[in-house]
Amino acid sequence: MKTSLDRRHFLRGTGTLIALPALESVGFRRFASAAETAPATPPKRMIFLGIGYGVTSETWFPNINDKGMGYQLPEGLKPLARHKKDFTIVQGCKHKFSRQAHWGSTYWLTGANQYGTPGQTFANTISADQVAAAQFGKHTRYTSIQLGTAANDKNGHGPGSSLAWDQRGKPLSAWNSPLETYLKLFAADDLPIAQRRAMLAEERSVLDSVMIEAKDMQRGLTKGDTDKLDEYFQSIRDIETRLSKSEKWMDVPKSEAPLAAPEEALVGRSEIEMMYKLMVAAIQTDNTRVITYREPGSRLLSSIGASGNPHNISHYRAGSETEVSSKMRDKAHGELLAGLIDQLKATKEADGSSLFDHVALAFGSNIRSIHYLNNPPTLIAGGGANLKLGQNLVLKEGTPLNNVWLTMLQGVGVKVDRHGDSTGVVKELQA
Repeated sequence: MKTSLDRRHFLRGTGTLIALPALESVGFRRFASAAETAPATPPKRMIFLGIGYGVTSETWFPNINDKGMGYQLPEGLKPLARHKKDFTIVQGCKHKFSRQAHWGSTYWLTGANQYGTPGQTFANTISADQVAAAQFGKHTRYTSIQLGTAANDKNGHGPGSSLAWDQRGKPLSAWNSPLETYLKLFAADDLPIAQRRAMLAEERSVLDSVMIEAKDMQRGLTKGDTDKLDEYFQSIRDIETRLSKSEKWMDVPKSEAPLAAPEEALVGRSEIEMMYKLMVAAIQTDNTRVITYREPGSRLLSSIGASGNPHNISHYRAGSETEVSSKMRDKAHGELLAGLIDQLKATKEADGSSLFDHVALAFGSNIRSIHYLNNPPTLIAGGGANLKLGQNLVLKEGTPLNNVWLTMLQGVGVKVDRHGDSTGVVKELQA
């Protein structure tokens, strides 16, 4: 008897719907929830939090002459005081191709050249999170999770639906509300498995037909059209990969929710707070190991009583109402981030360690403030990447921000030699 018996194949072969016992002697693997199949050694995770228009430069960044572990926290970072030893501020970085002062997230994790593709006015490359997802996502229901906010709140973020861009430089879609995120993670599937399989089979059939027709068109095309068609074929392959993943996890029940369903109408501060709770829940249940969150701008300001809009506030003037609002925004972000770190520390792994011990987290933007793209706000936290935390790290001006992402990626065990225009790891950041 073959020892690699597949459960689905066996059931189809017998023509029955009878559930079989777990026959270990023929390699039968019992399908269990994510919590039940959690690895004995806690896995590494990555979280990237992007905030759009940046911060209040004069009060968020530590003094560049006050380097190292004993630096004094500036006003903008004081909400994080209780976690000072657990995060590092990295200064001096820049994406050398950055040109767009209103796009705080589009190139934040890629560092791509907008004009890098001849004949096109927009191009992007793979983001750091997706480099990790290619390796980590094999083991989880969701290869990665992209979070966002309402479609009308893209202030400071630029093109894209999330912080994430795939290997072709194409944007990945996001879940845009806490309720949607909760339902995707924990709501039970109402349709019977047989019906869901039939739907997947129908989608595959449609894809097969489309591929046949598209291949028939290849003859006699110009090089430009051939390139476009190749890109189209890759899109089809991406859909096939998604369908295969859906089929693989169809028999695995969704995780039991570790928190109650959120209210539908959360806005701004309460919206971010709930998204942070859902992030913790997602990695606690091992639904994913890679998360990005493109955070709201306008909605946050209105929820904390700040006047003005994100763009005007980014052009703050000393002593003006816009500066007051900018500082209010910084304080809110600091308090929310401190709360997320609290949760990561309080949530325990099976071996007694905390989630925080196995997470590598980045918080920031590609925009410093106003239209300044040098020295963007970069906060690194978490014990997952074996980084030297608790310091004000001032690097040589113009150090590629991708060096930081490369250091984090290698720190969590991703097998990658470079990312974008990186020139090497940041040795001062390594523990």
